Formats: sequence, C-alpha cells, structure tokens
Amino acid sequence: MDFLSNTVVLSRMQFALTAIFHMLWPVLTTGLGIYLVIIEGLWLKTKNKDYYHHARFWVKLYVLNFGIGVASGIPMGFQFGTNWAPLSEAIGNFFGSIIGFEASWAFMLEAAFLGIMVFGWERVNPIIHYIATILVAIGANLSTFWILTANSWLQTPAGVELVEGKYEVIDYVAAVFNPFMINSVMHMVLATLETSLFVIGGISAWYMFKQRHTEFFSKSFKIVLVVAIAVAPLQIYVGHLSGEQVQEYQPTKLAAMEAQWETIPAGQSADWSVLAIPNEKAERNDWELKIPQALGYILELKPTLSKPVLGLKEWTPEQRPHLLGLIYYAFRTMVAIGFFLAGLMLVTIFEWMRGKLSPDIIAQQRWLLGGWIFAAPLGYIAIESGWIVRCVGRQPWTVYNTIRTSDAAANLPPGNVLTTLIFFAVTYTLLLFAAFYFGRRIILKGPNLELPLPGETTPILGVNPGQFKPDQRPTEAQQ
Repeated sequence: MDFLSNTVVLSRMQFALTAIFHMLWPVLTTGLGIYLVIIEGLWLKTKNKDYYHHARFWVKLYVLNFGIGVASGIPMGFQFGTNWAPLSEAIGNFFGSIIGFEASWAFMLEAAFLGIMVFGWERVNPIIHYIATILVAIGANLSTFWILTANSWLQTPAGVELVEGKYEVIDYVAAVFNPFMINSVMHMVLATLETSLFVIGGISAWYMFKQRHTEFFSKSFKIVLVVAIAVAPLQIYVGHLSGEQVQEYQPTKLAAMEAQWETIPAGQSADWSVLAIPNEKAERNDWELKIPQALGYILELKPTLSKPVLGLKEWTPEQRPHLLGLIYYAFRTMVAIGFFLAGLMLVTIFEWMRGKLSPDIIAQQRWLLGGWIFAAPLGYIAIESGWIVRCVGRQPWTVYNTIRTSDAAANLPPGNVLTTLIFFAVTYTLLLFAAFYFGRRIILKGPNLELPLPGETTPILGVNPGQFKPDQRPTEAQQ
C-alpha cells in the first residue's frame, strides 16, 4: 500500500480514472454525429419518414452522451492546474493554446448548435436544421483533432525550444503537425466512427433480435454496414502506420508492447509473441507463445527486418516503461477487436449478398444479430486499450524524452489527492449508473413512429406542408 503515500502515483491514478471514464462519452458523440448527418441527409433527399424518425431516435442517445461527457470532462482540464501544475507551467505556451482551441473552436461550436439540432425541428427551416446538425458533427470531430494534436505533441514534441525550463514555440505549424499528429488523428477519428457504427448496428440488431420494428431498424443496420465496409479495413491499415511510427520514434514503447527484452538486429527474421508472461524483475518472459517471422511482416510486411527492433535491456529500468503486462495485453486486445469487427463486417456482407438481410427474414439470422449485439461494446474496450498503450507505454516521460512524469506532478499532500480520487470514483460511478439507466429507458421505449413530420402540425418558416406526399402526412387520429 505504499502508493497511498506517493503523490505522483495517486495523481496518475486520478488522471487515468478521469480519462478512461470521460473517453467513453465523446467516442459515441463523435461517430454518432456523422451518422446523424447521413440519416438526416437521406431524409431531406428522399422525404422517407423512417429516416426522420431515425434522426429523432438516435439524437436522444447523442444528447445523453454529450451531457455526461461534459460533466466528466471538466475535471480533466482542472487537473492540469492542480495535480500537474509544473507540467502546465513548462508546456503551457503551446499545450494550453491547443486545449483552448478545443474549448473555443470545437466544444463551443458543438454546444451552440446542439439546441437547434435537438429542439429546432418545428422551429427552423429543414435546411437550417441540417446545417446545425452538420456543425454539431464538425464540432465533435474538431475536439478529436485538437485533443489528439495536444497528446501527439507530448509523444513527439516538435516546433519548440526549451528555455529556462519552459517551452517556447518557434514553429507553430511544426508543433501542430508533429510526427505523430496525422496518423493519431486519423486513427482516433476512425476508432470513434467504427465504435459508433457497431453501437448503432448492435442496438439495431437487438431490436431485430427481439422482432421489434424489424423493417425500421434494418435500415439503420444496413447504413452502418455500408459505412463499415470502408471504415473497418481502413482502421486496421492506419493502425499499422501508427505501429511503424512507434518503431521509429518510441522504440521503448514498441519493446514494451511486444515484451521484447533482447534486441533483434537488422537483417534477421523476427518472431511475434502472441501470448507471454513478462517478468520485469528477471528481465525475461516466463512463458511465451510465438509465431515465427510474424513480427517482420507486422512491422515491415516482409520476413526480415530492415532496421533493428531494440529490446528493453537497451535501457536501464529507470528509462523504460513498467506495467509491461498491462501494455502488452492492452495492445493485443485492441488489435484482436479490430480484426474481429472487420471479420464480422465481412461475414455480414456475405449474408447480405445471399439475400439474408431482407426485413422479412433478417430476424431469423439470430447468430449474426447476436454477433452484432456482442460487438456493440467492443469498440470502447479497443479505444481504452489503445490509450493505455499510448500513455502508459510513454512512461516514464510525460513529454517524451524531455520531462519525466515524476517532475511533472505537483507536490501535493498525498491525502488530498487520495480524497479527490475517491470523490471522482464515487461521482463517476453514479454518472455511469445514470447513463445506463437513461440509456436503457431510451432503448426499451424505442422510436416514436407516430411522430409527425416537421410542418405537418405546426407551420414553420420556409416549409410548405403540401411538399410532403399524402402517405407522409399524419392521419386524423395521429393529429
């Protein structure tokens, strides 16, 4: 229990708790925002009322995730001024501006137009409403851009100069477009979109599994499937590019990801460790299952290496990551889920080509629908695992190879940090239960298919009720 008296460890635990919990909510709003743009665009194009009802249904889950994401995200910003004040003082000239951009450019844009997207259906012109939905989606994804830019700079700092313990920006463009930035942003955007697709697909599969609104949810199921055809394999490819960057810029992290103790010289083949039991004290793996030559194919798409893979023994214990088992298996969890989702997508496409996804028989494909229901939470696990690899694997550095984590933490009384850690744990547990409770209510209630289209009951600016076909207008009983 020595960690209870260690301020640095407690501050790391607190930031990990807030980050892991907060990450659950923007993931869905980022990808679901794109889906809402697609579904509302289909409604405007086709005037099919099902697409309108889809937009009204899925936006409820968007608002729920947005609200909890805001509540859980605020403490993260404050921690930079409390638990990590020395770090903020050192990197604030650049890092602070990027976090400010996220708040002013992204979050404010999303929040400003969210009200129109949620409550403006009967109050504004449909085109204006669609523009609001697009701006909400842009704001949500801009948050991803700025947050990943800031974190990528911590991984590969660029465009700055250290002057008397503080970073001064000498090339802002180089700092923003640091070596990790582009692939990191792409990897995260695809991850949020893929996770959202399989959440939407999983919920749609659940309705069809229960034979509720089968025809209605077969539409959303097929829409996410079409998008997943591009997203799932592209995510695997971008993940490969990210791995190449880790090999080049953070060799200690790669060694930790692979539990590789000995250096593999260039020109040799490299086996890939599928499973292992890393032993940090003995500096070896107690047990290991390997695939011959596979690491060369993973890193360079060929059996022999053109550049060496450095082993952990190249660095002293103080200069390399710890918690190797966590890093090692978090990486494998992320990869396994990525391939599972891509495989599920391919199997579903095959069933679609066989005509098994038509609304009248799709409910009979219970094994397939069950697979999608099972896959719904897997994207979250993959994303959290990826962030564990990204941040724990960066240790012992907060700014890679420049500022050690032990020097970045504020000198606070351990008891104070432990108190706030417990407070956050309790608060976030309550928020999690609230999210499950209200999310369950939304899903169990289902969509309101009797909801009239905008302009049918209350004329709104720029909308002529006569533009809708007779079968798209409400009956007298519905009115």
